[in-house]
Amino acid sequence: MNLTNKIETKVRKTLRDVKIKKDKKILIAMSGGKDSASVAYILHKLGYNTEAFHIDLKIGDYSDRCRKAVEELCSQLGIKLHVYDTKKKLGAGMCYIRTAVQSSKQNKEKTKLKNCAICGVIKKWIFNKEARRIKANYIVTGHNLDDETQTFLMNIFKGSPKLSANTGVVTRNAGNKKFVLRLKPLFYSAEEDVREYTKKLKLPVVYDKCPCALDSYRIQVRQFVNTLTEKEKLNIIKNFERIYPLIEKKKDTRISFCEVCGEPARRDKKF
Repeated sequence: MNLTNKIETKVRKTLRDVKIKKDKKILIAMSGGKDSASVAYILHKLGYNTEAFHIDLKIGDYSDRCRKAVEELCSQLGIKLHVYDTKKKLGAGMCYIRTAVQSSKQNKEKTKLKNCAICGVIKKWIFNKEARRIKANYIVTGHNLDDETQTFLMNIFKGSPKLSANTGVVTRNAGNKKFVLRLKPLFYSAEEDVREYTKKLKLPVVYDKCPCALDSYRIQVRQFVNTLTEKEKLNIIKNFERIYPLIEKKKDTRISFCEVCGEPARRDKKF
């Protein structure tokens, strides 16, 4: 089986196994990178009802190139694109926003949040809120096998396996109408395969890493995961799925809401 068939077959099976119907509205979170580009191309090819959503983080030339790549691919595929401009919507680009958060008294005294943690929370907030507005049934992300292996191992290394309780092809935190389910079609697809897939099809993609991702714990774990074979990564994920019933018992089912915006949050206090 060639690489194209390998990935597309794997995605088709992944979606079939979780019974995703083609008439449901799927909003693809597109960054401009290889993973979301692959997902958009494959889901469109398979006939799913897709629209795209891009957050322009306003991180200089990097964001400009990412937005251009997304616009080009959506134009090629004929997919409707929604663009969220952080400077227009929030009053500033991501660099200014995360610096403001890091400079806050609460962050200095307690949390000491890293760049990626702040950006990740804000992007999830935007995706969830806007997906409801667009009336999407699912938010599709480009998380691949390597990403999921890294996340599970990070939670294990930190002594908090319960943080993986919502992990899966479809996120398992349904139960509140303010949550839009996340869907990960590349859950079992290796990152290197995805990279080669986009190159083979010559999809418009920005392969650079985000210039702000400098101090993430994930970077350290990624270096280790990169030494593993695809089979070893799959074994880690399969073992995670095997022990999931034990992890689920530790799951915190309480849902908090931000006291400022009313959106779902880990705590009911201000960020």
